Formats: sequence, structure tokens, C-alpha cells
Amino acid sequence: MKEETKRRWRNRGILVLTLMVALAGSYKYVESYVSVSSNVNGRELPIYSVDTEEKKVALSFDAAWGNEDTQKILDILKENDVHVTFFMTGGWVESYPDDVKAIHKAGHDLGNHSENHKNMSQLSDDEKTKELLSVHEKVKKLTGVDMELFRPPYGDYDDQVVLNAKGNGYYTIQWSVDSLDWKDYGADSIIDTVLNHEALENGSIILCHNGAKYTAEALEALIKGLKEKGYEIVPISELIYKKDYHMDVTGKQIKDS
Repeated sequence: MKEETKRRWRNRGILVLTLMVALAGSYKYVESYVSVSSNVNGRELPIYSVDTEEKKVALSFDAAWGNEDTQKILDILKENDVHVTFFMTGGWVESYPDDVKAIHKAGHDLGNHSENHKNMSQLSDDEKTKELLSVHEKVKKLTGVDMELFRPPYGDYDDQVVLNAKGNGYYTIQWSVDSLDWKDYGADSIIDTVLNHEALENGSIILCHNGAKYTAEALEALIKGLKEKGYEIVPISELIYKKDYHMDVTGKQIKDS
């Protein structure tokens, strides 16, 4: 091979390597890059629920303010042999690191709820990434876990929120059943709202908050009611499909045949 040809091939190899390094720098967690399409009719959708024949639902708790009931919630979950998903803000992680460790030790999902609980759709792409990766680093330092589930604060999202999360290795998660525990109507209201919700079905994702006034009080009866309806309660990570799926217009994951 002529010297000039060798030089060209060597330079080409350097260029390819440089591009690979640049890509890895753009997406710090590129090894877990989510590659499945979430586009439906030209819109990017988060996961609201899952199409499944298995009688399973996922229970989730957003943790952004307070920890007064966290241990009580963990105790009830342990007593009922139930594992769930906690979506945590960066501020909550900083304020209650021992709770984060306890949640992880108990076998529950650790989920990302952004650093500062802002409306993600109003942020620049760089700001979105910082909101995600700041919490990611904090939780990984505490537990060693690389989180992969993200719930946007206020349920606020647009195409770029979903795409940015995907590029940073995250599945964006919404909910199909809102317990309305944040309205503080009382424990009975929470139980009735969930158990009689028109969207409660196989594959439902249920939204609760660990800091709401009556959630801990309602939790045991809520778990009992779901089990009496025949549902197995699982973490979101065990409910959703990670590959070979598509979405319908409601944000329901459907397994590819």
C-alpha cells in the first residue's frame, strides 16, 4: 500500500474515533440509550400504561416534598410484600439521602423526577439534560443505581422532553390512574378513586405522592383492594416493555407481535 493511501486511512480512523468520543460526551449514559420509537402520528408520547394480558398494575409515588410518611409507607409495602416505584427530585434526594438508600435496600424502583421540579417543556435542551443528570449522579453516588425511569414534574411534556429523556437513557413515564391524593380529600377518597377508576385495568400505572396528607393512611386498604380485584402490584420497571413495542394514541405500550 502506498504511503499516501496509508495516511488517508489512518486519518479516517482518527476521525471515526473522534466522532465516537464526541457522541459519548453528548450522552453521558449512551450505553443505556433508549432506541425504541415512541412516536405516534408525529408526536412523541410518554408511557401512560401497558397492554398486557397479565393482571398486573404498577403503583408509583412522586417524592418532591417532605418525608414524614416515607418510613410508614415502606413498612406497609414490606408487610404486604409489594414493590413500587419512587420518582424523586434532586432536592428530595439531597434532603433525605437515608430514605433514598432505604427505598433502594427495600427493592423498590428508583425513578428520576428532575432536579428542581420545573416545567420541563419550558427549558432548553441543555437545561433538560442538567435536570435529569444532576439527580442521576446523586442517586448513583448514594446507591450505585443508574436510573432509567423519568416522570416529568406536573406531567408536563412535549416532543423534545421525551426525546431528550430518551437520549439520556430514560423511559418517560406518565400514569393512567391518578389517585388524586394531592387534593387531600381523605383516605377513603383515595381508595375509592383508584379502585373505581374507569381506567383501572391490566397494565395501569397508578400515581400517588409520598408527601400527600392521607396517602399513608389509605395505602394498606388500597393494596388490599387491588389484590382483591386480582391485580398483582409490580414496579414500573417490571411492567413496561423495554424493547420490541410500539405505542397507541393513548400512550399505551403494545408489544410487537
